[in-house]
Order: sequence, then structure tokens, then C-alpha cells
Amino acid sequence: MWINIYPDHISPYDSCRTLKESKADPAEVKVAVNLLKSLKKRLEEAQPQHTRLDAGFNKASFEDLMKRRFFYGLSNDIYGGVAGLYDLGPMGCALQANLLAQWRRHFVLEEQMLEVEATIMTPEPVLKASGHVDRFTDLMCQDTVTGENYRADHLLEAVLEKLIEAKDTPSELREKARTTIPLVDGLSGDKENLWRVMQEFDVRSPTGNPLSEPVDFNLMFSTSIGPSGNVKGFLRPETAQGIFTNFKRLYEFNNKRLPMAVAQIGKAFRNEIAPRSGLLRVREFTMAEVEHFIDPNDKSHKKFSLVKDVQMNLYAAADQEHARKPTVTTIGEAVASGMVANETIGYYMARIQLFLVSVGMKADRVRFRQHLSTEMAHYATDCWDAECFTSYGWIECVGCADRSAYDLTCHSKATGTELQAQEDIIPPVVKTVTEAVPNKQLVGKAFRKEAKFVNDALAALDSESAAAMGSALETSGKFTLKGTDANDYDITPEMVSVETKEKKFTVRNYTPSVVEPSFGIGTFYPILFIDCNCKQCG
Repeated sequence: MWINIYPDHISPYDSCRTLKESKADPAEVKVAVNLLKSLKKRLEEAQPQHTRLDAGFNKASFEDLMKRRFFYGLSNDIYGGVAGLYDLGPMGCALQANLLAQWRRHFVLEEQMLEVEATIMTPEPVLKASGHVDRFTDLMCQDTVTGENYRADHLLEAVLEKLIEAKDTPSELREKARTTIPLVDGLSGDKENLWRVMQEFDVRSPTGNPLSEPVDFNLMFSTSIGPSGNVKGFLRPETAQGIFTNFKRLYEFNNKRLPMAVAQIGKAFRNEIAPRSGLLRVREFTMAEVEHFIDPNDKSHKKFSLVKDVQMNLYAAADQEHARKPTVTTIGEAVASGMVANETIGYYMARIQLFLVSVGMKADRVRFRQHLSTEMAHYATDCWDAECFTSYGWIECVGCADRSAYDLTCHSKATGTELQAQEDIIPPVVKTVTEAVPNKQLVGKAFRKEAKFVNDALAALDSESAAAMGSALETSGKFTLKGTDANDYDITPEMVSVETKEKKFTVRNYTPSVVEPSFGIGTFYPILFIDCNCKQCG
């Protein structure tokens, strides 16, 4: 909940200070001071209970207690340790076991999901096809004097917070910082605008030195597989890819039925530029993810009516861009109005909130923030983060993304493997189609070992593409075809026959869309412990 404690023109604090500095009439100063006290009292009454409770929360003491009682501790700290790597102690392991047991009950068992455990070590071609090799990045700045690297959006956020909190910040600059800070997450994927805003607020390194322009930094840990070192791989940045590459097996195991939900719990790794805030941003962490496969033409959910009245705090992208407050509404109303795109993502958002409450979080400390277009992951068409309010501010603990058919399409193209679902068409329909029928003998003679890539690409052409090929062959006598290995091949008229005919369809083949709830288990620790602390204080 965003609370505007500063009017548009000038804050009461600045008004009192100005009167005192100008040595105004004491009676006038007294009136201003009384007004300020009155406004402070009203503000305290208007604030949610959780923000007042957190005001007395000591983060440093809390983290020290967690380490002394060995809920968690820095890994290999007798050797100095490495930032972002932590070990769980006895109580930390017990808490994680309870969290994961409740997660399995709430999602896997209640929703009758399938569960898998895929390998952590992932060959490069898998993550190349998924886009992670090229686009799984954060923006990094370098101290031009010391050479120290920093995550650019975190530096900007820290500067804005200081400007808002500092008593000597001019009211106009404070208001500008206050309206900019909700947009920082959206700037994390917009290099040019992020650098422009950093220059506007004169963002420097913590040492006060100038910074270089932001550059992309890939967050994956690379490694080599096998003794020769010729097989390049990565530690997986998410558990999802192991589910996508096993889609065909899972679909057959589920008797070729959709919708189908698949869960996985396991370790993931991200080479964070600047790990911080204890377990909130680390380099190795436990994830619990669900991949819900559905028909892209029907994203309804049969159990949506059971959660449609769940009240939620939704911070839509449009509200963030205009510095408006979040909207409190039911998930049913949010889906009906179009704020939330479809029933399936809405269903999981409601189920996520119910899970958070079931493990001890408070509903009034939870909000769902929609990603801005500039911060959207390369695979997502829509994404909402479940964020919890703590003394660290709003902390993301769950992401709920509509990945559309991106991943299955990418892996299908990269491998030539059909990763599709089927639906019976009743009654069958007859359509006019254009097909490219290869002369396999000539194709084999022309392309030899690569003939399979050509034949598979010809078979995958839709009617429109096949017709375009036929036109090109007639006019120029040649057509450049991209094979399933992503190489170009010159096709001549004698290699292929382009035919238009009527065809009866009894089944519909389609690539499923995916809705993905993704839980970072480590983020639950400080959130749950702060809630316990607040309950005791209350």
C-alpha cells in the first residue's frame, strides 16, 4: 500500500522548517507545528498495522540472531565464504521441510499434478534454444576507479530511497524520487532509459566514484561436461526447462490429455551481480515450480469459480506507470475486467495467495505486482509477482507467468521433435490446403546428410508458406528454405511438388501454452520470521 505523506506542493515538515529559518512570528510557527503533529497522528492511524509494527524491527539484529542460532549461515565461512552462498542449519532445514510439505499438499496433491525431478546440469543447446544464453541478463555498472561491479537498478533504487528519507532533500526532488521508485523494476530491462534516469539523479558508486554505462551480464554459471571439456553446459537457472524437454513423455503418461500440470522442486543457480539481504538474493536457491499446460484457444479453468471471490491487492502495470495505488478487488472481477488476462493465471494467483496465508503470512501484507513490458522475461507474455511487505520493503517471493507456447515452440524448432498436443475434431472438417511434397530421392542426392533437415522443414510448412514457395519456384526457379537445423538450403522445382487439395481433418494439432507459478523458497524465511516477530510485538 503506497501512502502519500507529501502533498503535491510542499510537505508540512518543509513548511515548519521554512518558518523557523525565516524567524517567522512564534504564533505562526506554533500553528504549523501543531498542524504537523496532527498530520503525523492521522498518518499513523491511516497506516496499515503491519507498517507500524515493522517500524521497530531491527534488520541487523534479526539477521544476527538467525546466524547465531544457525537457521542459516554463510557457506564455508571459516575460509572467508563467498557472497550469495548460504548453508541451512537444523532449524532452517526443518522450516524448509515444512514449507515444501505444505506446498506439495496445497498444489501437487490437491491439484493432482504430476511431479518430476530433472537434472541440474543442462547442456548448452537446451538453454540456447530457450533464449537463456542470449537474454538471461541483468544490467551491470562498473566503478570507473576501483573496477567494482554493481547491479545498475539496485544502485538507482538505493539513491532514490536516500533522497526520499533525507530531511534536507528539496521537496520537488523528493517528490520526483517518490514517483520514480515504483518504476525502477520496469527500467531493469531498458538499458537506455535506466542510464538516462541514473544520470538524472547523479547515481554514483557507493564510494562516490563515477560509473560506466550499464552493460548486459549473463546470470548463468557455465561449466564443461565430461573429461574432454568439449561439451559445454550450465547450472540450470530455473527448473522449468527439464519439464519442457520431457513434455512428450509426460503428455503420453497423462494419456494425451490437457490441461496437465507438472511440478518440480529443486536447486537453481544464478550468478547474481550483487547478492544482498541475506537469503533474499542469493546465487544458489531452492525453487518450487509448476508448469500448467493448456490449449492456447481456451485458457479457462474448471475450478476458477471456487476462488473467484478471493480478495486481492493488485498493482497493475498501468497503475505503476502513473504512480497510482494498487487496486483491491476480487480475482473474479479482475479477470472479468481484463486486468488479469485469463482464468488460469487468475486461478493460480488466488491459489498462491491462499498458500501464502496457509504458511503464516498475512493477506494484508501481500500484493501482486504486474511486470511492466520493459522488465518482462523474454519467454513471458504476462507476469504477476506475489510480493510481501517486510522491513526490507516489498519482496518478491512468487512469480506467476504466462509463458504462452514459447518454450515448447523453441525446443521443437531446435530439435525437430514434435512437442504438440492433439484434440479430436467432431465432426471432422474439410479444408483446402497447400502442401510441399518432396522428391526424397533428389533431395537426398542433393543434400546427403542434411536431407533430413530439409524434408522435416518441408513437412512443417503451413499452407501459406507452401503456396509462397510454389510462387517463388515458378517465378525465379529457386527457393531458399530454412532447414530444421537453422541452415539455409536452395530448393529447385524438381526437388518438390507444390499441391493444393482438399483434406479432411479429424484431429487438431497445437502447441500448448504454459502458465507457470514459480516459488523462491529462500525468500520465505525473513518474511515468515518478521511476521512471527510482529505477532509477538502485537
